[in-house]
Amino acid sequence: MTVITPQTESAGVVGGEQDYVFRATGLTKTFGHVKAITDVDLTLRRGEVLALFGDNGAGKSTLTKMLCGVYTPDAGGVEIDGRVVAMRSTRDAEAHGITVVHQDLALAPHLTVLENMFLGHEIKAKGILGGLGVLSRRAMAEKTNAALHKLSIKLPSLSVAVQDLSGGQRQAVAVARASMWSRSGILMDEPTAALGTIQSDIVCKLIRTTADSGAGVMVISHDIPRILEIADRVVVLRHGSIALNQPIGNLTRSDVVAAMVGLAGDPADEELTK
Repeated sequence: MTVITPQTESAGVVGGEQDYVFRATGLTKTFGHVKAITDVDLTLRRGEVLALFGDNGAGKSTLTKMLCGVYTPDAGGVEIDGRVVAMRSTRDAEAHGITVVHQDLALAPHLTVLENMFLGHEIKAKGILGGLGVLSRRAMAEKTNAALHKLSIKLPSLSVAVQDLSGGQRQAVAVARASMWSRSGILMDEPTAALGTIQSDIVCKLIRTTADSGAGVMVISHDIPRILEIADRVVVLRHGSIALNQPIGNLTRSDVVAAMVGLAGDPADEELTK
């Protein structure tokens, strides 16, 4: 198994625009005496699905939180559009075109699809009505329908409460919202964790569609077989460091598990994945 380290990756310019969403170099984060992330280099390219695997405690969440502004790295930095940026909050990340779909989706269940899509980004009506706080639901509906259509998402209505949707539909709303407010990249944390087989397949197709539309999508997941079917590249974290960074090629579940447990190349790997 050939391991391609992040240092060998190259990121060029496509159409006058960087072909990557971000390039992280040397990211390190320590909590007390525990090194959660150590000297990690990672690039997310536009139009790709990057699968991020790792056992519990491998550092996946910590790495993601540094990429979206929740944690500040102790060392290293993140480059976007050719320059190193400081992200101190999720608002900073959004300003740089990166949004996050958390495992709990961060949706307001009692609000409608439309209201969730624009939560914190409401469009006010023009003129005096806007000054009085009246929202332009028509403008919001037009933008929402465009975002849903772009990703081939079909919902019963924009006025239905999110709590009345299926698990897969809720995940679709979360992805569509992230896509609408992201200029270039979406980070997804366990998007199929609470879903059944059919709904998980629907969400995976949605992830692939999102990447095909031009966004870079990084997916954290324990659902190795399903995510391997849609990924372009796989990164495995082990003890806070990158154990594997490789284009999908002929990569198998066995290869991923071996990297996760530190037994790459051991004939016993197959026994671990049966």
